[in-house]
Amino acid sequence: GADASLALSKRLRDTNLPRRDRDLVTELVYGTLERQIALDYVLDKRLTRPDDIESLVRDILRMGAYQILFLTRVPDSAAVDESVKLARTLDRGAFTGLINGVLRGLARERDNLPWPVREADPALYLSVTHSLPKWIVDRLIAAYGWEEAERIAAYRPDERFLTIRRTPDKLSEKAFEGMMTQKGWTWKRARLPDMYHASGLGDVGIEKEFLQGVYSVQSESSVLAALAVSPRRAASVLDACAAPGGKTACLSQMLSGTGRVHAWDVHEHRVELIRGMVKRLRLDNVRPAVRDASIVKEDLVSTMDAVLLDAPCSGLGVMLAKPDVKYRMTPEGVSSLVQTQRKLLDACCRYVRPGGALVYSTCTILPEENGEQIASFLARHPEFSPDEEGLRALLPDFLRERMDGCAVQLLAHRDGLDGFFIARLKRKPA
Repeated sequence: GADASLALSKRLRDTNLPRRDRDLVTELVYGTLERQIALDYVLDKRLTRPDDIESLVRDILRMGAYQILFLTRVPDSAAVDESVKLARTLDRGAFTGLINGVLRGLARERDNLPWPVREADPALYLSVTHSLPKWIVDRLIAAYGWEEAERIAAYRPDERFLTIRRTPDKLSEKAFEGMMTQKGWTWKRARLPDMYHASGLGDVGIEKEFLQGVYSVQSESSVLAALAVSPRRAASVLDACAAPGGKTACLSQMLSGTGRVHAWDVHEHRVELIRGMVKRLRLDNVRPAVRDASIVKEDLVSTMDAVLLDAPCSGLGVMLAKPDVKYRMTPEGVSSLVQTQRKLLDACCRYVRPGGALVYSTCTILPEENGEQIASFLARHPEFSPDEEGLRALLPDFLRERMDGCAVQLLAHRDGLDGFFIARLKRKPA
């Protein structure tokens, strides 16, 4: 139930593993999570009583199977032997014979494994082949059609990297690029200004330049949500579900130190992340606060020039970076989130002054959380109208053709960006 990236980072910080081994651990964790349904499918075919296997033993089997089936740089014999050693280390010596037999069998028969057949059961084929829970596959097919659903499910980027954003007033572009080269990072410019794709960074959280506010880790899709707001100088802006604070930082820097950005989150520990970001980047015009954005604060009604609601969502647009998301989310969870999003929209829209902007964003690709949510909101709130012209003026050229009215749905396989939804609405003048 933990967040994989946070749990892995914590454990790695507690070790003295050399860089190469840290990279292998990271690959094993993320690769096994990403392929978990496919791994379980082939493992269950080889287990007499698959439901009786305890989770720890199953995880050892999953990691071994991942190395054999998907990780070409580890010899089969090493994958089997290390899995057996791991079982002994974790006091599961009674299962070494099982682990050895199952993994050696997979290695021998890898070219003849009984994968699902597309024609026999298309949804099961997609679910197992691309390790997506079947309910997600069904939703994608319903929303996008079979062919596009398959492209969404099948997409894996050719390279893995972190996306980082240069803080413009800290280092010039030339100096920043020189710093990355000097550190031995592999980097290239992203499509948005001041943004880069970089690899070889190690543990960013302890890097001197990161702690000094020279750069931040942030996706381009996240920055696009802030760009869709683009507040004027001296504006009052609300970032309603702000943690960990990346969009807040963008909004603050767009204001060039003027105006004010109210950054709210319902959880104290997440607001602490915002406060840490504010201190690291020295953003004097940001006001973090612990606040439930679904409960209207009457003294702020009609006082904001712009509100950004990056709503809690299923997160299915960022499954590639966070593969554990697809296992934590459920159909019931999506239904609950849709109601939360609706409640947040109804509350946060009240803060927008006449003539002001309301930007709604999510990191998901399900219509019920995105386009359908906005259509429902507009039906309930005639005081708001779609701001297609405003969004078109603020989006970069390469995304304007993706617009559907006042909104844009980003898809990773098509756009090379995290799956994100962004809509811009305008409150009608009084």
